[in-house]
Amino acid sequence: QVQPVESGGGLVQAGDSLRLSCAASGRTFSSYGVGWFRQAPGKEREFVAAISWSGGNTYYADSVKGRFTISRDNAKNAVYLQMDSLKPEDTAVYYCAAGRTRPTVRYTRDYDYWGQGTQVTVSP
Repeated sequence: QVQPVESGGGLVQAGDSLRLSCAASGRTFSSYGVGWFRQAPGKEREFVAAISWSGGNTYYADSVKGRFTISRDNAKNAVYLQMDSLKPEDTAVYYCAAGRTRPTVRYTRDYDYWGQGTQVTVSP
């Protein structure tokens, strides 16, 4: 099995940038699609972005499109989420997840392996 591990979260001000990293322990990400989700207190876990490691296709939630960029570095066995122009509403725990290829990418059921999450807090 593959175990995603997130890092890079922190406390920033509105308008700042952060880059989250997702590294794989155990198996590599090579044969998996990878997605980022986030969950704020009292809210459901929501889709943020996803990337296909086989085809290089990317997908974004409307709320982050144009501000966030998901990328991969196969040589380093890592996936990144570059977050620019951060807003207070981006505050949440961010999770990295991996799963075998499925017809959809925007639901938690599309992924089999989840990291522990990293906290992102954006102050006004």
